Amino acid sequence: MATSPTHLPPGVPPYVKVFGPGANCTLEICPVEMSVYGYRPSLAVNSTFLALYVLSAAVHLYLGIRWKTWFFMGAMLLGATSAVLGYAGRIVMYYNPFKFVAFMIQIICVTSVPVYYTAAIYVTLAASIKYFAPSLSRFRPNLIYWVFISSDLVCLVLQAAGGALSTSTAGASQTGVDMALVGLSLQVLCMVVFCALFGDYLYRYFRSDIYRFGAAKLGARPKLFFAFLALAIVLILARCAYRLAELHNGYRGGLIRDEGLFIGLEGVMVICAVFCLTIGHPGFVFKSKPKESTSSSELENLKH
Repeated sequence: MATSPTHLPPGVPPYVKVFGPGANCTLEICPVEMSVYGYRPSLAVNSTFLALYVLSAAVHLYLGIRWKTWFFMGAMLLGATSAVLGYAGRIVMYYNPFKFVAFMIQIICVTSVPVYYTAAIYVTLAASIKYFAPSLSRFRPNLIYWVFISSDLVCLVLQAAGGALSTSTAGASQTGVDMALVGLSLQVLCMVVFCALFGDYLYRYFRSDIYRFGAAKLGARPKLFFAFLALAIVLILARCAYRLAELHNGYRGGLIRDEGLFIGLEGVMVICAVFCLTIGHPGFVFKSKPKESTSSSELENLKH
């Protein structure tokens, strides 16, 4: 994305390179409007997001060790690490919005963050089905591991590779943008299918005798757990829909230059989902006795 001298604003040196490897623009010689985002990322907002992700990592590290939820903890920590790197890149871009390495780090890391959290959600639902009432599921819980986790990995590779390709070619490669869009589209599709399966299971579970005469003894705990798990899914799904719209026109679209939308529909949505998964941590529920372990005779006695 080298800038021609005939299109440079007054006062900008000739033959500057605005975007891509070897970009030499700085705020001292180029107006911020020439940068890919057209603004300086907010230092306060991005520092806040970075601090919140560090906090979430500390909380999930503690909860994971306490309840030995290793996969869930690992996915949450990977997501937090990716987010910290991404928002650190945006903080660097506050000081120099033309810094190409910082742009590449944040576009790859921030874009891929939800993939780790959806992996944690998928595994949690599979474990929940096994724990609460496997007989009510229309499919074997292990299928979630094979189908949704595999699709998550594909989404991660496509989004990371697409971001890397599009940025390494200074935005000239539409192929990179298309790869990222395919990854996001697949992620949205898988989440919609997952939501349908999740909703179907919850409907069958909360209407079953297993819940009414077994899990109900736990009070509001299962409902709170499933409610925050579902809310996290909705928040991440909304974020993915926003990123699809944002990347539709590549790096020249209007949405990518709107920081307010990024903060609200990327930053806020995902960090809220992270803390929903803190409240809906599987350890808060799985530490109790499995409800479907109640014997048939015990269930009959509870009914009467």
